[in-house]
Amino acid sequence: MISKFSGAARAVALGLSVAGLAASAAWSEAAPSAPPPLSAYGRLPSIEQGAISPDGQFVAVIYTDGEARKVIVMRLTDLSLVRGVNGGDQKIRSIQWAGSHHILITVSRTGNVVDVISPRSEWSVTTDFNIDKGSIKPVLTDVDESMNVSLDTPIVRIIGGHPFAFIQGMHFVQGEGRISLFKADLDRSRAVLVDAGFENTRDWVVDQAGQPLAEMEYSKSDDHPLLRLRHGATWRVVKLGDGKTYPSLLGLGRDGKSILLADNTDDKLVLRELAFDGDTWGEAFSPLDNQQPIFDPADNHLIGAYALVGDTDDYEFFEPHDQAVWHAIQKAYPGCRVTLQSWSSDRKKLLVLVDSPSEGPAYAYVDLSSGKAVWIGDTYRIASTSLAPVSAVAFKASDGTPLTGYLTLPPGLPAKNLPLVVLPHGGPAARDEPAFDWWAQAMASRGYAVLQVNYRGSDGFGWKFLSSGFGQWGRAMQTDLSDGVRAMATQGKIDPKRVCIVGASYGGYAALAGAALQPTLYRCAVSVAGISKPRRFVTWARDQGALSTQRYWLNFMGADGLHDERLEDISPADHADQVKAPILLIHGKDDTVVPFEQTQIMADALKKAGKPYDLVILTHEDHWLSHGETRLQMLQAVIDFLAKNNPPG
Repeated sequence: MISKFSGAARAVALGLSVAGLAASAAWSEAAPSAPPPLSAYGRLPSIEQGAISPDGQFVAVIYTDGEARKVIVMRLTDLSLVRGVNGGDQKIRSIQWAGSHHILITVSRTGNVVDVISPRSEWSVTTDFNIDKGSIKPVLTDVDESMNVSLDTPIVRIIGGHPFAFIQGMHFVQGEGRISLFKADLDRSRAVLVDAGFENTRDWVVDQAGQPLAEMEYSKSDDHPLLRLRHGATWRVVKLGDGKTYPSLLGLGRDGKSILLADNTDDKLVLRELAFDGDTWGEAFSPLDNQQPIFDPADNHLIGAYALVGDTDDYEFFEPHDQAVWHAIQKAYPGCRVTLQSWSSDRKKLLVLVDSPSEGPAYAYVDLSSGKAVWIGDTYRIASTSLAPVSAVAFKASDGTPLTGYLTLPPGLPAKNLPLVVLPHGGPAARDEPAFDWWAQAMASRGYAVLQVNYRGSDGFGWKFLSSGFGQWGRAMQTDLSDGVRAMATQGKIDPKRVCIVGASYGGYAALAGAALQPTLYRCAVSVAGISKPRRFVTWARDQGALSTQRYWLNFMGADGLHDERLEDISPADHADQVKAPILLIHGKDDTVVPFEQTQIMADALKKAGKPYDLVILTHEDHWLSHGETRLQMLQAVIDFLAKNNPPG
């Protein structure tokens, strides 16, 4: 066992600066006294992401020290610091090696691009960090009639021994912005337009030689996705979907030449390969339910798939050797959740995230050649004695539907007659996982049991379970939560008279619906960026996207159209007069996923009905609570509210 130590448009400009970061190597802290301060949970993770260089010599991590983010490059032989980039309060979204001497750093900010695109949105920019020269440069600043934005994860290809980044960005054709493909030669610091795309282009696949193979379109008018394949200088149209299913491009197939798509077949999500000639469709195959493809780090062909099935992380590789290697790595960390984060081109050096139930999550570097593993650093610095135990729970809903979830208990307290916080996840097509959850851990540290239910409509349990949530907003999806409360009370673990509900995004809607539609169940409710007026939200979302966006939300909400009266039936704002429990509303002003007006609508409705509520506005904060300062502000407000309205003692 390996033991753990204790342009034509206005450019979007985001600045980074190169820095020496010798002080940033102090990964561990002394064990905090119990309970830890809320900042131990509410601040940003110490390491947000990591990646190994293709040659296996370096590891790069997004490291946070309080509010500031940095990209740190270390030599793997001794973890000595090589280079670093200070991001300050910039939102660094990802790092990606392009060759072994360039790191692509993608950052984002919320705002409008003046005079070009009016909706307020989250705009990303990719910067090239040359670790040899210690220089940084935005990738697309020198392309005419184009915006300096990145609209998807860069595609990296090595061509003629040189690293190239293919960026999906915005190019203007006769004043019309189109999602286009750009090619950046990183060694020579220059970028060119590869293809201007079509009016409704949304995604691309690029072959090993850097040629675009395929592009996907989603028409706003007829809502039928189209796949185009490249044939010489022209594009051939292969029509896909009927407006009900939406296949997506994933990359290169198993042979490195075919195109890999995710598609819905017989109400199942499957992988499908399409030969480049466009005439040969491979048989649908699905190694794992809800799978995510795994690509070879050297030449980018499909080599396996990953999925979280129930409470188990399943990796299925097509080659027996790869499968045996992964099983050996998992075996080295018994009782821990191990997930692959990055690996070298030869697949002999890996970066994994190890989540220990007793010591929390941390990054580790595994060298298969030497058979050694080295700890890189913790994500949260919390003493093992302060970690709250998490257990899987299973129960049946009132209609007999089997449900599962997780119960986090206060450290050192018996699971008997505890005050409870119900913490529904967002999405709703997402799920809670058997992993360290900073929000649940924080509330448990203050004396609360925390219940996270994977209600019907959650992802990761098969299409049948996900689709059983269609039409169940405020209905069975809501009673699944209260059935979880009932099950925990029947087992004597919690006090049913001391229950609050707290959630963000869809979880925020569920919190508001719990207070408005089940007014006698909860002693208090907290909504962070929650939806309060479904009709208004769907209208707003449609105006931001396409008909498919409206159809998606109405399908989950169980309405035939925007004028369906059933939208009022599940609207917390329209039932504010029924609320009995105090409500805390929290929302970031820079939210581009659920607009701030949704919280303002609920606040106005509660005020009109004479109901108690508190409102916390997070200035300059987005939907994901990307800043440590405001994330901690949110957490402190929630804990204070719970202590006032449902004291743990």
